[in-house]
Amino acid sequence: MSVGTTKKKVIRAPHLGPERRRPQMLDAALKLVAESGVRAVNMEAVAQAMGVTKPVVYACFASREDLLNALLEREEQRVFEGVMAALPKKVDVTNPQQLMTVGFRALFKAVDNNRDSWRLVFSVEADPAVAARLQEGRRLVAQKVSFLVGTWLKLLGAKDAKKRQPVLVTLFMSICEGMVRSLLNDKHDLSIDELAAYVGRLVLAAFEEA
Repeated sequence: MSVGTTKKKVIRAPHLGPERRRPQMLDAALKLVAESGVRAVNMEAVAQAMGVTKPVVYACFASREDLLNALLEREEQRVFEGVMAALPKKVDVTNPQQLMTVGFRALFKAVDNNRDSWRLVFSVEADPAVAARLQEGRRLVAQKVSFLVGTWLKLLGAKDAKKRQPVLVTLFMSICEGMVRSLLNDKHDLSIDELAAYVGRLVLAAFEEA
């Protein structure tokens, strides 16, 4: 009497269409950026990270440039929202130290909560495929900062405000960008609250000299 063998039924994972795969591929690409930089992102690397073939990646993104643009658009929005939220809605010169401290604390916490997003933004600066997108984001932030600095100078009754305003805007944005890079790359003994208060005092001193 022969004993028949029963084939085990294989249950396949449900097929994921491009729209459902795209966010997963962007997550995989962001992880590659965090680990090895933006130059490590290509269709083959994303396919390997996802455990799929390259045609599956190409079904979601037509090219590496399309993939990077989609990734940058998503992460740039997170970064932009964090920066804009850190800027005060109005200028209150009655307590400038608190104004600076609260703003820098919000910025530093936004960086700490989205480190990979910020690393992506900084790592694509030299990549011609997506670098142009950053200029628009910087322009919008600079526009907001310029308005706040102009209001500050006006409330203080500063002389030659129009001449000083561009210098202070450049100074402020350079300090913010430098501190963000430092938070991402360096180890600080100060807590975020302590660092925000310290940097706030330094920036306030520069502004008061204006």
